[in-house]
Amino acid sequence: MSQDVAYIVFFLAILAIISPFLGRYMAAVFQGRRNLLTPLARPLERRIYRICGIDEKEEMTWKAYARDFLYFSGISLVVLFLIQVFQGSLPLNPQGLGPVRWDTAINTAISFMTNTNWQAYAGETTMTYLTQMVGLTVQNFVSAAAGMAVALPLMRAFTSKLKATVGNFWVDMTRAVLYVLLPLSLILSVALASQGVVQTFGAYTHAHTLEGASQVIATGPAASQVAIKQLGSNGGGFFNGNSAHPFENPTPLSNALEMLSILLIPMALCFTFGAMIQNDRQGRAIFAAMMVLFLLGLSIAMAAEWQTNPGLRRLGVVGGNMEGKEARFGIGPSVLWGQATTVTSNGSVNSMHDSMMPITGLVYMFNMAVGEVVFGGVGVGLLGMLMYAILALFLAGLMIGRTPEFLGKKLESKEMIMAVIVVIAPAIASLIFAALAAATKTGLASLNNPGPHGLSEILYAFFSAAGNNGSAFGGLNANTPFYNLATGFVMLVGRFLTIVPALVIAGSLAGKKTIPSGSATFPTTSALFVGMLVGVVIIVGALTFFPALVLGPVLEQLLLSSGRLF
Repeated sequence: MSQDVAYIVFFLAILAIISPFLGRYMAAVFQGRRNLLTPLARPLERRIYRICGIDEKEEMTWKAYARDFLYFSGISLVVLFLIQVFQGSLPLNPQGLGPVRWDTAINTAISFMTNTNWQAYAGETTMTYLTQMVGLTVQNFVSAAAGMAVALPLMRAFTSKLKATVGNFWVDMTRAVLYVLLPLSLILSVALASQGVVQTFGAYTHAHTLEGASQVIATGPAASQVAIKQLGSNGGGFFNGNSAHPFENPTPLSNALEMLSILLIPMALCFTFGAMIQNDRQGRAIFAAMMVLFLLGLSIAMAAEWQTNPGLRRLGVVGGNMEGKEARFGIGPSVLWGQATTVTSNGSVNSMHDSMMPITGLVYMFNMAVGEVVFGGVGVGLLGMLMYAILALFLAGLMIGRTPEFLGKKLESKEMIMAVIVVIAPAIASLIFAALAAATKTGLASLNNPGPHGLSEILYAFFSAAGNNGSAFGGLNANTPFYNLATGFVMLVGRFLTIVPALVIAGSLAGKKTIPSGSATFPTTSALFVGMLVGVVIIVGALTFFPALVLGPVLEQLLLSSGRLF
């Protein structure tokens, strides 16, 4: 236990040191200022603009920004679907894999386009090398870059005065790839390959076991995909075992590097926000609220996993819950990984969440259900937390009898309606489809576990889809037409009804004048604001999801204590 605590403290300390530097670097990148990579990347950036006919000085209204984001997402969806359907006739297919089934192809195309990376299939037996690289890995870059890009208009809106434009989508996305995602991925890919993560274009290896049987060992260009899947809050594994697979995550060092990369950019974006609005204290306040929520959830999950399973305790077994965890990682790094991935919309796993204690599963589900705003996915996580900040300031305005304002901008009915849509729409979609799955034979047919644990598997799946996370409880067979189409729809709601309303708010705020702060202005950099923001996230989440969670993980935990297993 003490080793786990020391590991977590050291890990978070490293992140807290590195993330402000990366945050300020990204602010320089997105403001077009000279930075460390300007001599190398700037010529390539200019050439991309010339080839694509982009005027980098042309600014867009929020409507044009949203339109181009939607166009790009739609094209990405169609291209990725076609690559899967025709992969059997395309090159880089040494295993001779055929086309992906239509419903799986639709679900996967939606999943990677929305930065969810939900995988209802086994990568090594379903996707060719070309599909993995040209289809999935490219989407890992561009969907993450799009997520980073759409957070920038809201940042700019707070410093704009009576302005109709919010930036240029194509410029923002290009810079996110060239200056942030690509260089970090190159560094991480080499580091992971040095630890034994495979990177080859050769066919699968045929081996003979000691018993004389033959075995096919899947390999492939994994290191390059693993790097961006973590840095971009993607999470889709090259292999079915994801980051529990020794070819994706072979050593404790590779495990630590991948966890650092999962949290690094989402954490750094808090400091990017502070730098771009010229108020570092505000960025630190948002970071503090996220960190408080992160540590609360991590503490509960750690306490649950350090306890012996009551069923094993009756047999005289003592020690923490090692079920579903890799021995090379242990309890601490496994639970820390689960907490890191479920708060950041990164669906990768280095242990099986289905084998965690019910209370740990509740923490992971809550992280996703509230919109994954605790650091969250790259860009969109910060957007989600700012929506909760708007709600918190609305409540503060009600208490003091004053129109709420945030960073000198009045928050009126339009902003409030859009913020509520961001918070509520994914929740409504996930709960409706979870109820439909739990009430129909089609939905229940995919369950391997009865009772409250089976309900938890269903809830987890739809919370994961709505939060654009992509992880799952292993007891649910989601590769059916019903689940592929249902989760696909919920992914679309979770992506676009988060981003588009936020862009509406950005356009509205950019067109407003800035109001100087006065004695009645609520301080948004204080400990009081941090506490209110944390409270709003917890209260909204509890009020929205409490009944469903009580019937799932809470009931399972109570029954587990009495000896009932599912």
